[in-house]
Amino acid sequence: MGCLLLALSGGLNTLAFAPYTLWWLPIFSLALLVYFIQRATSPRQACLYGFSYGLGWFGVGISWVHVSIADFGGLPLIASLSLMLLLVSYLALFPAFAAWLTLRLKQPKYMPLLFAASWTLAEWLRSWLLTGFPWLSLGYSQTSAGLQHYAPLIGETGISFLLAFAAAALAQAFTLQAVFARYSYIVIAGIIFILSPFLQPFKGWQNTAESVSVLLVQGNIKQALRWEPDQEWPTMLKYLDLTRPHFQADIVIWPEAAIPKLEPLADAFLDNLNQAALYQNTAVISGILDYNAKTGEAWNNLIVLGKKTKHAKEGDYHYGHANRYSKHHLLPIGEFVPFESWLRTLAPIFDLPMSSFSRGAYVQPNLEANGHHFLPAICFEIAFPQQIAANFTSDTEILLTVSNDAWFGDSIGPQQHLQIAQMRALEFGRPLLRATNTGVTATINASGQLQQRAPQFSATVIKDNIQLTSGMTPYQVWRDWPLRISCMAIFIVILFSRRRHRDLLTTQTK
Repeated sequence: MGCLLLALSGGLNTLAFAPYTLWWLPIFSLALLVYFIQRATSPRQACLYGFSYGLGWFGVGISWVHVSIADFGGLPLIASLSLMLLLVSYLALFPAFAAWLTLRLKQPKYMPLLFAASWTLAEWLRSWLLTGFPWLSLGYSQTSAGLQHYAPLIGETGISFLLAFAAAALAQAFTLQAVFARYSYIVIAGIIFILSPFLQPFKGWQNTAESVSVLLVQGNIKQALRWEPDQEWPTMLKYLDLTRPHFQADIVIWPEAAIPKLEPLADAFLDNLNQAALYQNTAVISGILDYNAKTGEAWNNLIVLGKKTKHAKEGDYHYGHANRYSKHHLLPIGEFVPFESWLRTLAPIFDLPMSSFSRGAYVQPNLEANGHHFLPAICFEIAFPQQIAANFTSDTEILLTVSNDAWFGDSIGPQQHLQIAQMRALEFGRPLLRATNTGVTATINASGQLQQRAPQFSATVIKDNIQLTSGMTPYQVWRDWPLRISCMAIFIVILFSRRRHRDLLTTQTK
């Protein structure tokens, strides 16, 4: 009964994230998990409670992944559902680990701190193992309310720690007998939430007097047609036709792989676009795939065409030029296939078009377009703040992410993806542009607020003026190191306390 209740609680946790944004929900949902952990009779039972919570959390929260498996995977329903169950079960191992560790090191008076540190450790592992899948991390629920003002200080990971602490403090209020011990942590958690709006002066960045006019183009090309050879020119001309009436913008952004023709084979179109952008006194940043026939390597790239600097007299683009970005964090199955030699023979999902890319470097120069510096991330990469931090420079003016969420249809996946992008703007104090094939295309200011968003599944453009900012957020300077050190200190204190308690018991029994 407890496992079923926790699975339902985990499933409800999905409502905390976009598009529902019930930001207060994780406190109560997670508090129920902690309540059951405290009553578990063994670490194994606590692990089962955490696993049940995770099954509900990810089973509902990332159910949108099944859209791509069912529509493009070529698998029978039972096989696609089994694959989803495998993915959800893997992700549920991480809250299971957090629950196991919390009971294994159980110290009632330190429970909120212990659970928060255990949860943070588990979430760090989830963001790293097997290339990482940090989707639905709790802190994203606070993007528009609640603890959002902590983001420039401690980032999304720090906010997740605070949410886990608050949830455990709430659960402890129904467990301990001593009044002070029961309510002291709740008071601290309440102060944390009350302080949030007063933290704005410490965000570390400020607006400048400069703004940039931008044009984001959403082509709305059906996924089934994107890689059809006879659709290459119609797709490229569609993007050009959508752009041409608005070429007066400083910067034009096309989404991931907007140009469906391989870069070495698209020279005529690219040369024309390069000259057109130069003539219109602008720059175009577009996604395109590059392929080296000699080595067999392929890259998922962003390239800049037209003006690199404001005073440029020639178009910047030529094949192989350095003003480009190659995607580093590749998506398993979608962009590379682990154990490729035998997995590709099992089912069509392991042999999707364009699913064997090479990685770009972890740190790459920012893109420069019409005198402005963009820190790029392609699709899934925007979910990794450490990669963004590693590529952030003193010249970085705008964060840029491009994607193709057509894989996931009319699901909540693209909405969650947009929310993740909003958090990156909050953390780094820079405006963010998000251009996608089918939506959600949007402009986001440095406070993480949506300025404009395009309707999904429409061929349209967004025109906007982006206010530039300067300065560095504390999170950009310190990243997650204060949180990691704090969690390490919590574990050390608890281990020392447990050892001291054992020594005391040993002395008393002699």
